[in-house]
Amino acid sequence: MAKKSTPSTTVPDTAWLGRGRHLGPEPEQDVRRNLIALKAAGVLDDFLDLDPVEAARSTVLHPREESADPGPSARRLFEARWRVADGITVRAQLTTYDPEHHRRKDSEGVTWILAAEAEAAWAPEWPSPATVFWPDTESVAWDHDTVPGVRLRAANHLPKDDDELRHRLRECARQSWYVHVVVHEAMTPDALGQRPVSTFLPPSLRHRVVEHRGTPEQAQIVDFAAKRELNVRVPRGGAVVLPAEPQAPGYEAADFTVRTVFLDGSVPTELLDRIKEFAALPQRMTAEAEQALARLRLGWHLLTPDEELVHAQHMVVRYAEALDAMTTSRDLYREAAEAAHAALAEVSDGATPGPPALSPAKPDSPLNALTKAFTRLRPPHK
Repeated sequence: MAKKSTPSTTVPDTAWLGRGRHLGPEPEQDVRRNLIALKAAGVLDDFLDLDPVEAARSTVLHPREESADPGPSARRLFEARWRVADGITVRAQLTTYDPEHHRRKDSEGVTWILAAEAEAAWAPEWPSPATVFWPDTESVAWDHDTVPGVRLRAANHLPKDDDELRHRLRECARQSWYVHVVVHEAMTPDALGQRPVSTFLPPSLRHRVVEHRGTPEQAQIVDFAAKRELNVRVPRGGAVVLPAEPQAPGYEAADFTVRTVFLDGSVPTELLDRIKEFAALPQRMTAEAEQALARLRLGWHLLTPDEELVHAQHMVVRYAEALDAMTTSRDLYREAAEAAHAALAEVSDGATPGPPALSPAKPDSPLNALTKAFTRLRPPHK
């Protein structure tokens, strides 16, 4: 079973992790179509579409590892392999779950968890694993966070109610896997200003950021809620990158606060730099994220021909070791049986009684004689 995550457990720099909800009618069909299209275009080396139960049974690397089992509420398991800069291979798994997986009464749609890992440290400029599995189109609603009312690829306006606003910030800090940014609008922006700041980020970072917007009249309430719940301040007309709980080492609220953000369609360079710096910090890894990464590493099925050969050789060695162990056990058992037969034969030839006792002498019982015979057979060091 995978170890429980602790605050010191951080996401490896080779990994990309994501979790969300798909609110459409056919999430698995959306994934299949996207994978088929990308493989036909030569973007992917290959992909697999697996039933979770059969996938758990046929895990090729460590078939008995519990961490390779996606769980009883898993609906479908997808694997994909592609190459990025300098021929670096990326392997990724996406698993879809029934809403009950998170035991949320207000849960909607189908929950998905995505784990990807590269052969080198992850670069933000690489393609987003999210759009390898999900189509990068607004018409497919795959990009909802598990926190209700929050969506990637959108500027999410904060609730008007004070309690709801604080609850939203608290849930995002404690439950979400994403980087959260709060931006206050100094004035109501036009169409260009309503564009999320995440669209200016590199591809692999774009789908790791959730943007929250406070309207001009929410300046005080947003600042108060952020201060009370997360101990950060939201400047009027500015922005702040929210800390996660537990807080990542190296986070200082002042270092991730931007005094002014112009929402006029121009590139918010300072805010983007703060987001990139925050994403580069060691990020906490929850127990669920740790399990997803373990499943990717231990329960991988999409092998290359070279990997299949190595796996076959590994299995031959394991079978040979098992056969050798069985043979050794058989020989030891035979030797023990022969020793027992010899001891019985010695007893049957007649054993002398033990030394006289104070009580009337009685002949040794067969059990005592057999025990003494076995004692004589024990090695000296025993």
